Amino acid sequence: MNLIFLGPPGSGKGTQAQFVCQDYSIPQISTGDMLRNAIAQGTTLGLQAKSVMERGDLVSDDIILGLVRERLHEPDCATGCLFDGFPRTLAQASGLADIGVKIDAVVELQIDDAIIVERVTGRRVHEPSGRTYNIIFNPPKSQGLDDITGEPLIHRDDDKEETVRNRLGVYRAQTAPLIDYYKNVELEYIEVDARGTVSDIRKRIADAIAPLS
Repeated sequence: MNLIFLGPPGSGKGTQAQFVCQDYSIPQISTGDMLRNAIAQGTTLGLQAKSVMERGDLVSDDIILGLVRERLHEPDCATGCLFDGFPRTLAQASGLADIGVKIDAVVELQIDDAIIVERVTGRRVHEPSGRTYNIIFNPPKSQGLDDITGEPLIHRDDDKEETVRNRLGVYRAQTAPLIDYYKNVELEYIEVDARGTVSDIRKRIADAIAPLS
């Protein structure tokens, strides 16, 4: 089963994608992971991507699609995969179809921007360990301090309201054409309410994709 997950930053897409991958024993494929692996391994495409990135340019759709093609030939993709954060553009979506990848379903996690802003701006991080809290949903025992070490928590720039709203704006602009594209091709388009607890959302997704397996 080949799936695409769409969802704005802060929607819980990454967490939910991991659950689906565990349940169906398929790999989670993201553009970032592919780029890092190809660069680390020194592949031809990895070296091309590294050169582009070092110039500060965006990696072209051709390179990204080449990486996807290479990744899909690896043994763990034999029974399918889940694309997380890919495709990002209409050109990538069209290219994915051109290289013969049959997508069984697109799962779109839907949630209001206001809820995402509340979720993400409330995030606080203990940088040395990566432990994450939320001042509303999962607060530390002592305000502003890590539960284990007692060291100060930080509010990352990426989690501040202006940055979050900018990222959401970019996502909405990029993704709107993709939503229209996938709603008009022959596959299952599944809309999932991404409000509520992690387990609530997991169950909604599991129930929606179970008939496909």
